[in-house]
Amino acid sequence: MGAQAAFAILAARRAPLNTFCMRTVPSGVTLICFALAACASVQNKAPPAAPAAACPPQTPSSPVAAPPAPLPISLSNNLRPAAWTDLPGWGEDSALDAFATFLHGCTALKSKPEWQKVCADAADTGRDDASLRRFFETDFTAYAIVNPDGTAEGTVTGYYEPLLRGSRKPTSQYRYPVLGVPDDLLVLDLGEVYPDLKNLRLRGRVDGRRVVPYYSRADIEAGKSGAAGREILWVDDAVDLFFLQIQGSGKVALDGGEVVRLSYAEQNGYPYRSVGRLLVERGELTLDQASMQGIKAWGMRNPDKLPELLSNNSSYVFFREVPLDTAGPPGALGVPLSAGRSLAVDPRVVPLGSPVFLSTTWPNSTVPLNRLMVAQDTGGAIKGAVRADFFWGGGDEAAAQAGRMRQSGRMWVLLPNGFPRSLTPATP
Repeated sequence: MGAQAAFAILAARRAPLNTFCMRTVPSGVTLICFALAACASVQNKAPPAAPAAACPPQTPSSPVAAPPAPLPISLSNNLRPAAWTDLPGWGEDSALDAFATFLHGCTALKSKPEWQKVCADAADTGRDDASLRRFFETDFTAYAIVNPDGTAEGTVTGYYEPLLRGSRKPTSQYRYPVLGVPDDLLVLDLGEVYPDLKNLRLRGRVDGRRVVPYYSRADIEAGKSGAAGREILWVDDAVDLFFLQIQGSGKVALDGGEVVRLSYAEQNGYPYRSVGRLLVERGELTLDQASMQGIKAWGMRNPDKLPELLSNNSSYVFFREVPLDTAGPPGALGVPLSAGRSLAVDPRVVPLGSPVFLSTTWPNSTVPLNRLMVAQDTGGAIKGAVRADFFWGGGDEAAAQAGRMRQSGRMWVLLPNGFPRSLTPATP
């Protein structure tokens, strides 16, 4: 659900006709009733009689059974208990690499009651492979992740930490600003009042007495937002800046030798839209060409078309500068990401910090890639139960792997034994 849809829901809640229309008319008419209801007067006077066709009742002689509503994406609805033997290649992957990544995540988890015991046990566990595998099998329970339709396969993509060229000041070469969070960007959390919005943080701005969706990418780049004065630095390539926003973090090499690390700070609230998929739909690229490298090459061939293409992804990411003192950029968990072991997930299904066993294939191949990962990050495009983004690290090889990766895969999450009952998935 995007910001516009959520704002529409809030507007519709003001009208007393919503429940009636939802119960008595087909879905197409429901939208009309919602629109009318949102504009209804709030005065307590009897409305004029509505035409019979406005909200027609269902015909009793020909009832239509409504399909059951899909269960919402959640920890309890999309996990199924699994055996360790269900995890392909569980005994073949190096437990040490995954354990080191998990243990690092404990710096952010150890204060949470549900993680205290496993983090304490991890600190006392031997560092040989047999002891580490026994630690996971003893302290955790494995759950298969399934989609709302019951299927177990989903999409696994890749991301990396790019290196851009930039400057602290704008020049004829460095023309594209990397923006910090604008002063007029509002972040709204309405979950306590509207439980159906508890997993959605709305971004907006004040327009008179109203809160409306924030500016789109095209508006921000046209200078319509309150981002003036929030420039962190400037870079020399619009496509590289676009992909920096998709990756969520990166480094910038400045003239003079300084290297700056940038990390995700906020977003304008719009859903991510794939420009690669758009180029395929337009016949500009074939499906196998729609990688990061293919899109960059297309942009070099079509500089005049590039601004329009990029504006189709209205999502825009704002950054903050962070210390360059770790091997990886910070993820959503708050700890540095580990190349080849950190995973971006949908936190509605996979709690951040959880070990996740991933069964997929290497980029652009059918060679199995079965590996124990750790959920340490999120992403604007990483939505859904069986959906993950594989962090490859930094450098040219990581960029090549991430740009080519769009594989099918399955996932299992490992949760500490005794995870809170309200969060523990029920056995189907």
